[in-house]
Amino acid sequence: MSPSRKDRHEPPFTRRTKVIALGAAVLLCAGAAGSAVASGARPQEKREAAALTGTAKLYRSAGDDITFSFDAHLAAKDNDDPMKATGTFRWSHYADGDGAWAKAKVDCLLTGGKVAVVSGVITDSDLPGAKGKRVGVTVHDLGHHDRLGYSWASVGNPVETKDLPKCVSSAPFEKVKQGTGDYTVVPWQPKF
Repeated sequence: MSPSRKDRHEPPFTRRTKVIALGAAVLLCAGAAGSAVASGARPQEKREAAALTGTAKLYRSAGDDITFSFDAHLAAKDNDDPMKATGTFRWSHYADGDGAWAKAKVDCLLTGGKVAVVSGVITDSDLPGAKGKRVGVTVHDLGHHDRLGYSWASVGNPVETKDLPKCVSSAPFEKVKQGTGDYTVVPWQPKF
């Protein structure tokens, strides 16, 4: 292959410099792509439409031991229907050796900014009469000062809640006890 007219008149070090620069650029691009693959990044993958995750204890001056855990998600493909959310949430409340726990299957998740409302039907519990009841919980993700509320706040316990609709709860009036955990809310971005 004969060099082009321009290449014949350039000093050899100029061509060499161009080849080295091009080679370095290719290596940099390959290295960046390799780092993305190694870190598990998937450039084509969409983020989920909404989520509420995490575990923390609530603060009570009387010393009650109250824990809420969430693993609730709305897939990107279900962005237009918060009632297709999946996952579970669980809580327990004990005071002076007395109390109960429950686990619910998510049936709705709505988030806006750093606030989430999740509801679900209790699938397992040691609280008599709780199974089959729908409950809702609200979380305000404020870093390490999160707040939480629940649908049974005004009636005393989930068993006394009658016909609660999906994604209904109370204002987040409780505080998370510092150093016991944290909640993360992924904001929903509906297409209107």
